[in-house]
Amino acid sequence: MAKLPARNFCNALIVLTLFLWIIIAMTGILPHRINYFGRRSFSCNFPVKPEHMNAVPLQRIHAITSTYARLTQKADLTRLIQTLMHLSNFHWILIEDSEEKTPLVTKLLQRSGLNYTHLNKKNGEQVGGVKDLLTRNAALAWVRENLGPDDGIVYFMDDDNTYDLRVFEDMRSTKVASIWPVALVGGLKVEGPVRCKNGQALTWRAMWKPNRTIPVDMAGFAISTALLRQRPDVNFVGVGDLESKFLGDLGLTRNQMEAKGNNCTEVYVWHTQTMKASAPHEEKAAELGEEYNPSFET
Repeated sequence: MAKLPARNFCNALIVLTLFLWIIIAMTGILPHRINYFGRRSFSCNFPVKPEHMNAVPLQRIHAITSTYARLTQKADLTRLIQTLMHLSNFHWILIEDSEEKTPLVTKLLQRSGLNYTHLNKKNGEQVGGVKDLLTRNAALAWVRENLGPDDGIVYFMDDDNTYDLRVFEDMRSTKVASIWPVALVGGLKVEGPVRCKNGQALTWRAMWKPNRTIPVDMAGFAISTALLRQRPDVNFVGVGDLESKFLGDLGLTRNQMEAKGNNCTEVYVWHTQTMKASAPHEEKAAELGEEYNPSFET
């Protein structure tokens, strides 16, 4: 009987093992060593389990988004949901600027498949040009009441910004407070830390109030739940530089911020803003009758 060459045997064994692995839907673990006993013995080594199964657990991100009713609300939230669906160990705290939770947002969240908390709080009149002061602070109160000091990090997301998935993976290593550049904000193409070394920001780029305690956009930082619990009375206040005031009141300085964004060399978030939409012909279209005006949720 002809002998089966060792290399051919191992190749055939690999193919057979992979086929069986697919059949059992990857629920089994391959043996570390497979031996063929006969006149000769061969061994083929396989990893005990995929490399990612040995990885350190991801730190959870709790992202706070304040949203309000407008023609583009569903479109903006849909686009954002399509991004967030790619994330793991992620919790979305979506708070509506409303007296009650609306059916539109409720259905969007239910269909999203995301891990979420749905809140609502009616904002009052703008203070210092800040339109979502009460909603953000209500979400912070929920975080402090429901999350412990080791429950991860908090990030503030506008519902019409644009996010590279890398910004989320980057912020997961935040210890106390992290920071990175943000594009299309402050009258600049890029604002925030732009020269960093060994995780510390050395040069800050800002033209609007450049002497702010920490010149950063809302989309450009993350903080730990532990820090929020250590400073239970710190909230956003109605001033133009509310982000800098908030971080300063938490006891942070520029030197304490952990630089991300590949040492501040890449942009992972853009402060895009959806244009205000209008539908000036709707009133005239309504005169055409029910046939031309079916009910749509837009």
